[in-house]
Amino acid sequence: MALAPFWFRAMKYAVPQYSADRVNKAGELLVRPKAIFDVDETFEIINNWRSSHAFPLNTFYVTLKGKARKIDSSCIVSQRIKRLRAITDKLSRLAWLTLSEMQDIGGCRAVVSSVNRVYRLVEIYKRSDIKHTLIDEDDYIEEPKPSGYRSYHLIYKYKSDRKHTYNICKIEMQLRSTLQHAWATAVEVVGTHTRQALKSSQGPKDWLRFFKLMSTAIALREKTTPVPDTPTDATILKKELRDYAQRLHVIDHLQAYGAIFDAPDHLVGTKYFLLELNFDTHRISVRPFRGKDLETASKEYLAVERAEGAEHQDAVLVSVDSLQQLRNAYPNYFLDTHKFLAFVRKTIQ
Repeated sequence: MALAPFWFRAMKYAVPQYSADRVNKAGELLVRPKAIFDVDETFEIINNWRSSHAFPLNTFYVTLKGKARKIDSSCIVSQRIKRLRAITDKLSRLAWLTLSEMQDIGGCRAVVSSVNRVYRLVEIYKRSDIKHTLIDEDDYIEEPKPSGYRSYHLIYKYKSDRKHTYNICKIEMQLRSTLQHAWATAVEVVGTHTRQALKSSQGPKDWLRFFKLMSTAIALREKTTPVPDTPTDATILKKELRDYAQRLHVIDHLQAYGAIFDAPDHLVGTKYFLLELNFDTHRISVRPFRGKDLETASKEYLAVERAEGAEHQDAVLVSVDSLQQLRNAYPNYFLDTHKFLAFVRKTIQ
């Protein structure tokens, strides 16, 4: 039997070790734990399933980076493995969903400068001879979510003639404009400070309304579909936005947000970054890992999520090309809302 290529062996990618039934059972126990169950085994199954998406995810990431740079040389492309907390929340909200069928365990994202370039990127994918199977797509730009969220999602099922083991994995790609990314970042940052799931339309009604209005303001700027139940007349929209901005002290809040960043000392050979944000101290630590240390990074990721006091922090394992791209791709972890704040100022002036 032929050996795997050197680069594959060096990376030490995880492979699925458990059946779909055992994965789904572990997912059920994560959401609704029974009086007696093996906690360590449950998390081992979940982490193996989650980590097993790293190889197909990296395949999509490399391809997406190449295609996105052809239409926007300044694009930001990143990849991440879904957080345990996010997995738990999604399984809790969607009772019909099983862990093995979750389509965004592995996700990669491209942020380009305009909506036109988003659609050009979508068209490039649809016209390409990519061997993976497109199983679903959602245009949240022309049909925004009620929260105001916008992005174009492409969901593929990985397919390989050589790596059959991963053919059960699904990967989600999010394609969005710079303004759409700034909006999504601000929602997460404010949600972090208010300790509310604003991105899931949970939390203070005034903040939820403000972000709906700002999403429509972005839609008018980008000439796309406004959020339902929001004014489309620019004058009326501006008046309501000013009212909410003053009532919530939006500019003061966004100016005050920001995390203390502990930069890593050594970045040579770094492929993965483990980000940890402490909600109480607003301090973010970044731990770099080389490609060959992916297994260690995955274990550390789970350890952080399971640690005592985990409810006071958030963590995510991501991959980007540089530390600067890390800040650009995941500004929500750095509590960075300056791009969104600039658009707010421009809109209400």
